[in-house]
Amino acid sequence: MPNLVTWMRAKDEPHFAPFFARAPALTILNAARGDGLMAEAGGLLLTGGADIAPDFLKQAVPVPQILQTDTDPERDRWEFAAVHDALERGLPIFAICKGMQLLNVALGGTLHLDIPGHNVPEMKTHDVQSLRTEAGASHRYEKVNSSHHQAVDQLGDGLEVEAWCASDDIIEQIRRRDSPFVLGVQYHPERGTIYNALFDDFFARVVEFRKARQD
Repeated sequence: MPNLVTWMRAKDEPHFAPFFARAPALTILNAARGDGLMAEAGGLLLTGGADIAPDFLKQAVPVPQILQTDTDPERDRWEFAAVHDALERGLPIFAICKGMQLLNVALGGTLHLDIPGHNVPEMKTHDVQSLRTEAGASHRYEKVNSSHHQAVDQLGDGLEVEAWCASDDIIEQIRRRDSPFVLGVQYHPERGTIYNALFDDFFARVVEFRKARQD
């Protein structure tokens, strides 16, 4: 059975559970519980969380107070290593919110360390933030939810933008060129009801990757 590996906080599990239920062919391994070995992975899911610890950023932090105080260097260390391993092996990667930021940093990019207007309470679970999207994007949404105070600034190597916030051009969706499925989204599809096709596409890629390795 194909394995999908992630590092997921306990409080996020209920949000992802309905989407995982749509993929009974997958086994979910959570490194936060010590069972997420990348050697066993057929895909990597990077989820939301606290800010990336400053030691892992590729930029100066002129005002340390703008970073959250509950950073998790152990998680960051695991996820950066997991990203590099997954990219080297060609695994499908789906990166959400902090996960998209980490993917960008892992590929040499930088972040806006504090932005306004993207984490007001009504945006957390309601799709009210308008997007403008590249015509070639596989997954296109007129509006999405939002809950973040950091965002991608300079793109990492091989990444390109698929969608921006319509009001301020904050990057909301990226993909890696020349990769079958390496996708990052700044919004939170696990908290919405319009994102089944996005998760289904990712899960199918994980199954296909495992099948291709067995053939």
